[in-house]
Amino acid sequence: MSNYSETFSNIYTGRPSGQQLYLHEKISCLPISNVSTVASEKCFSLLGYACDEGVKRNMGRCGAINGPDAIRKQLGKLPNHLTTDTFVCDVGTLLCLDGNMEKTQLDLSGSVSQLLQKNHFPIVLGGGHDMAYGTYGGLKKYVGNSGTIGIINFDAHFDLRNNKRNNTSTVNNSGTPFYQIAQDCKENGSPFKYLCLGIRKDANDRTLFETAKGLDVQYIMRDTFRIQFHNEINAWINAFTSSVDHIYVTIDLDGFSSAYAPGVSAPSPMGFTPDVVLQSLKTIMGSGKLRVLDIAELNPDFDVDDQTAKLAASMVHYLLHDLP
Repeated sequence: MSNYSETFSNIYTGRPSGQQLYLHEKISCLPISNVSTVASEKCFSLLGYACDEGVKRNMGRCGAINGPDAIRKQLGKLPNHLTTDTFVCDVGTLLCLDGNMEKTQLDLSGSVSQLLQKNHFPIVLGGGHDMAYGTYGGLKKYVGNSGTIGIINFDAHFDLRNNKRNNTSTVNNSGTPFYQIAQDCKENGSPFKYLCLGIRKDANDRTLFETAKGLDVQYIMRDTFRIQFHNEINAWINAFTSSVDHIYVTIDLDGFSSAYAPGVSAPSPMGFTPDVVLQSLKTIMGSGKLRVLDIAELNPDFDVDDQTAKLAASMVHYLLHDLP
């Protein structure tokens, strides 16, 4: 792939121990072409999606292209509590340097599918939320017709914007990926199963709520998406996961309050908190159906003391250590 860059191990740094006490001593870097099939041991693959084009088209603050490496730098510093037979590798980054976002999404789909075929759990680091179209496409390519895919999006936004401009030309961006997926599902006759957690009225216009209703999207508003309502939230999640065969989770960092995530394209103090996301992830992982996860919209240019990058890294750390 011409838009692919291998990750080198020197990006993962931290306190030296000589005993693999930290993740920078645990994570292996290798080209995605060298990824081999694993049998029974747990294997995670980190894959970067360095793309700003979708955010640019959506009139957002550019800078997410540097998100993957910012997460890597914080992840390497975190403690390693993984078993010796758990393998974590970084398989490089897909780059969008020429504005051809659609090609980068297509390459992402192929890479995610390839990793799944080799029995790796893909964790995609972004990058604009247009990555969702590529991540979903990779899972769809992998599962084919063997079961229903459910999307769970932690986000303030539906990202269901119509990608038709003046009903003629198509303009995909970071706000259209789930609308695109819905249209693909309609074309191939598969159900569009989509649950949004943390939706805000001040982040979506009325046409987006109308679109969500027309597509039978399930969602929990930010007012309800709080840790004190975790029992009700877990009930929603369990009902959703029981209705599908495979789960794709996507975490948009701009859904968090800017108190936790200032380094995003569209920050807001009105977002949700990390504790309710971690509790929800625990429930999702408990279903045994989670197949792939991505993290979107980290913009290091606007981060404060690497808070947002550290938050993203902690989410990855939680998944690595707690996925059954």
